[in-house]
Amino acid sequence: MREIVLINITGEDRPGLTAAITGVLAQGGVNILDIGQAVIHDTLSFGILVEIPDTEKASSVLKNIQFAGNELDQQVRFTPVSEADYQNWVEGQGKARHIVTLLTRRVTAEQLQRVSSITAKYGLNIDHIDRLSGRVALDTPAELSKGCIEFSVRGEPADPQALRAEFLSVAQELNVDIAFQQDSLFRRNRRLAVFDMDSTLIEAEVIDELAKAAGVGEQVSEITERAMRGELDFRASFKERLALLKGLDVGVLDQIGASLRLTEGAETLFAELKRLGYKTAILSGGFTYFAKQLQAKLGIDYVFANELEVVDGKVTGVAVEPIVDAQRKADLLGELARKEGLQMEQTIAVGDGANDLPMLAIAGLGVAFRAKPLVKQSAKQAISTLGLDGVLYLLGFRDRDGHA
Repeated sequence: MREIVLINITGEDRPGLTAAITGVLAQGGVNILDIGQAVIHDTLSFGILVEIPDTEKASSVLKNIQFAGNELDQQVRFTPVSEADYQNWVEGQGKARHIVTLLTRRVTAEQLQRVSSITAKYGLNIDHIDRLSGRVALDTPAELSKGCIEFSVRGEPADPQALRAEFLSVAQELNVDIAFQQDSLFRRNRRLAVFDMDSTLIEAEVIDELAKAAGVGEQVSEITERAMRGELDFRASFKERLALLKGLDVGVLDQIGASLRLTEGAETLFAELKRLGYKTAILSGGFTYFAKQLQAKLGIDYVFANELEVVDGKVTGVAVEPIVDAQRKADLLGELARKEGLQMEQTIAVGDGANDLPMLAIAGLGVAFRAKPLVKQSAKQAISTLGLDGVLYLLGFRDRDGHA
């Protein structure tokens, strides 16, 4: 008669412990049904679910495990598992799996409590909890700190929309980001990432900077803000803003281009995506002149943006078709995916404005980055607390995998 036993071992981590325990089990002809190990601050938590084929051997095997644990200064606990309970556990492996990712500058107990409570409320069981962010010194300034905790959960939420709404509410209340996505093959197999430029890859709206130089800054900034919030049609507002730039000297472009600052985490993100073999693109309602500068700086593969027409050294204020508007961005994402031989599930899109929503909606991973409220609510995922390299956490990458 066989016995099923869960063996839990805890204590100070030390080399050779796993080999010693499994060596004892090997002598008893034991089958391993499940195994897991975690080390937190040099303290080990080691669990093995075993099937001991012969009841008569069971007491001897477990006694030897207890002896080996004592020799290694470990605490050992045995929990019998019935065959019915084991069968229920096996049948549960077919359930849907999701990933909940918490992103914040500093991880607090309240954040974890709220996230775990919501997952439980919607019938999701937490199987694993992992820290993806690197170790942080205690005196690290909050603005330089990064924290990311990933929950692997099992089950299908009874009301996915209500779940997302609660996560968004808690995220706003506690100044964190909470992402909820299906744990599928594609999560770690994406190969194309496209980005808006203004207020996404760079910290400014270039057209607003040009407007300041042309003496129409406030007028244009107001239109830009309303367009990004989704209150104005992008094409119409773009033409209106561009017309106000008529007569601007082309020499101003170089000055503004030199002053543009990359968004936090941009260089890290693109270096890592390149290392992982991703194709990258700028899909921007801004201007090609500045997008090409970013392309050279970050090693971006494709650039699609609007042309800034110049005649006799002056900006004409006339829009050059085709204008890269919301639908054009989505169309370009689809075209690039087909060109690269990828499924849409293998794409990532990142943007901040209402004109980014169509491409965020069709991408495998759509991320509203430091976005306007309407965009944040409408997008699948949102990052507001960390830099652009926070996108890597949504792909499941740990800081120790290579990015800073």
